[in-house]
Amino acid sequence: MPNTEKAIKATYFSIIGNSLLALIKGITGYFGNSYAMIADAIESTADVFASFLVLFGIKYSNKPADENHPYGHGRAEPLVTFLVVGFLITSATVIAYESVQNIQTPHELPKPFTLLVLGAIILWKEVSFQIVMKKSIETNSSSLKADAWHHRSDAITSVAAFIGISIALYFGKGYEAADDWAALLASVFILYNCYKIFRPALGEVMDEHLYQDLEVEIKRISQTVEGVICIEKCFIRKAGMKYHVDLHVMVDGNKSVKEGHDIAHHLKDTLRKELMELGHVLIHIEPNFESITL
Repeated sequence: MPNTEKAIKATYFSIIGNSLLALIKGITGYFGNSYAMIADAIESTADVFASFLVLFGIKYSNKPADENHPYGHGRAEPLVTFLVVGFLITSATVIAYESVQNIQTPHELPKPFTLLVLGAIILWKEVSFQIVMKKSIETNSSSLKADAWHHRSDAITSVAAFIGISIALYFGKGYEAADDWAALLASVFILYNCYKIFRPALGEVMDEHLYQDLEVEIKRISQTVEGVICIEKCFIRKAGMKYHVDLHVMVDGNKSVKEGHDIAHHLKDTLRKELMELGHVLIHIEPNFESITL
């Protein structure tokens, strides 16, 4: 299955799952007197809109190259990731504000049945995180990775809510606010996850070199191509689900321009065959004068 199709299916999975969970959490929180659950519902609702953004980003970033975008539209994906982070920051801010308001306002204890619902939600969100994260790794999608972290942050807020409600129910009257403190703590975790999502996407936009493992693999494969002495330089930048590579390849200085050209083409074809995630591969031939016989 092509990477784009895998990523799109994973995003639809997130949209459907988050929509159902937002509804379940909202109803449970309202009837169970739990603001932590309502805060969870707010985050899941934000996640639905964020997943739609991810879906748009994946589809747009995989449009083929055209006259105005010779390298394709891959950079749209980290830009969408920034918008997704914005959704998360907004939801964390709303949760924190409402938590503080509820801490200052007397209210009833949460209902015990909310713990059963939360237990099921925590399990489901962790499974969802593992599924979507696996797909993000398979497809090299930064926005899908952000979507996976949405599931993980949702699981964290649910764990915080579970602990807060448990404390409130165990200690009883006077501890009603434990539920709200849990929601406030969850907002801090969400903001931390925002940074973890934002940082790699920023590196992608800034062409930061973060792909040492891929560089090692490119050099290994290059050494198997006849005529290649060594790789002098290897620059890698990511755009969408593809990695664009600039190589400076050392060849025997006795070879003709045509022979050097043929080696470059053979190397390019070999790399793109062995590493399907590569996009553009630009090769600059460097002559090795030490091999010239005087």
